[in-house]
Amino acid sequence: MSGVYVHIPFCQKKCRYCDFISFDDCTKEVQKKYVECLLEEIKHTNFAKKIDTIYLGGGTPSILEAQEIQRILQAIWEQFDVAKKAEITIEINPGTVDLEKLEAYQKSGINRLSIGLQATQNHLLEMLGRIHHYEEFEKAYREARQVGFANMNVDLMLGLPKQSLEDLEESLQKVIALNPEHISIYSLILEEGTPLEKSILAGTLKMPSEDLERKMYGRTKEILEQNGYVHYEISNFAKNGFAAKHNLACWEQEEYIGFGVGAHSYVDKKRFSNTENLAEYRKNIECSEFDKNRILQEEQNFEAQAKEYMMLGFRKLEGISISKFEQKFHVHPLFYFRFEISKLEKEGLIEVDLDKICLTKKGLNFANLVFEEFV
Repeated sequence: MSGVYVHIPFCQKKCRYCDFISFDDCTKEVQKKYVECLLEEIKHTNFAKKIDTIYLGGGTPSILEAQEIQRILQAIWEQFDVAKKAEITIEINPGTVDLEKLEAYQKSGINRLSIGLQATQNHLLEMLGRIHHYEEFEKAYREARQVGFANMNVDLMLGLPKQSLEDLEESLQKVIALNPEHISIYSLILEEGTPLEKSILAGTLKMPSEDLERKMYGRTKEILEQNGYVHYEISNFAKNGFAAKHNLACWEQEEYIGFGVGAHSYVDKKRFSNTENLAEYRKNIECSEFDKNRILQEEQNFEAQAKEYMMLGFRKLEGISISKFEQKFHVHPLFYFRFEISKLEKEGLIEVDLDKICLTKKGLNFANLVFEEFV
C-alpha cells in the first residue's frame, strides 16, 4: 500500500495556533504558479509504486480553484498506477467552498472530505483565529452531503483556552447529530512562536489543567463510543469501515511520496522533505533541478526502523501485531525490545496479548511516555 500527499500551503488567514507551512499573503497569481510547479514535480517523480491513497492537505487546499485541484489529480493519475478504489481525500475549510466547488471535487474523483471545524462555539473559533463560524461549517457540511459525499471527517480540538468540559460535550453532540463517518479530535499543542503561544505567555489566555484535559479526552472517548464510533487511533474515531486509509498506512510504516513545499516522504527506508521556502521551491522546479528541493531527514538502519514501527504502531488502539512484526523484521518484538516492554508493562502503560502489544487505558493518557522508549 502506497500513498501520495500533496501540500497546498495557502490560507485565507493563518490560525493563531498553527505552525504548519502555510502562507496567508499570497496572490491568486502566486497560487497558480505554485500549481504549475506541482504539476512539474509530479510529472518528474520516479516513485513507481501502485497508489492506494491520495491526500490533499494544507494549509487550505480548498482555497484553490476547483479546476486547479482537478489538474493536480489528473497529473497524479497520469503519472501513477492509481487503484480503482483509491481513497482520495481533500481538506476543506468552511468559507472556502460552495456547492459548485464541491460538485467539481466529486466529479474529479475525490471521495473523502476532511472538514476543519475545531469547536462549535463561535467565541472559541474566534479565539483560535478561524475564518468561519459554526453556521458556515454546518452549511458546508450539508452542501457536501447534498452533492453526494458519503465519507466525511470532521476535525475537533480539546484542551483549548476558555473551553469547558461542557463546551466539548456540546461540540461532540452537535457533530454526532450530523452523522459524519469519521471524527478526529486533537489536543491543542502550543507551538512556539505562534500568536496563541504569545497570548498564553502574556497571560491574556490560560491553558486548561492537565487534569481537565485528561477528563476531556476520557469523556470524548466515552461519548463517541456510545454513539457507534470505533476508537481506532489515539486521536481518531470512525464508524465501521471508515477508518482513514491514508493515515493508517502511515501508522503502519507504508511508503508515501509528498509533493509541494514542506511535503514529507517515506521511501526505501528514507525520510525526506521538500524545502519549506516557497521561492526556493519554485526556482528549483523552474530550473528543472528537482532534487535540490529534497532534504534527507533520516536514512533508517534496522534498529531505527524497528523502533519507529513500534512507536507508530502504539498510536493504533489495536497496537502492534507480533506476527506482523516478525514477518517484517525477522525477529520477535518481545525479545528485541524486551527491556522496553518489561519496563512499560510494569508501569501499567502497555499490555501483551496473544498476538498484540497495545496501550492500556492508562497508556492512552500517557502515550508520550511509551513513545519516548522508542525514540
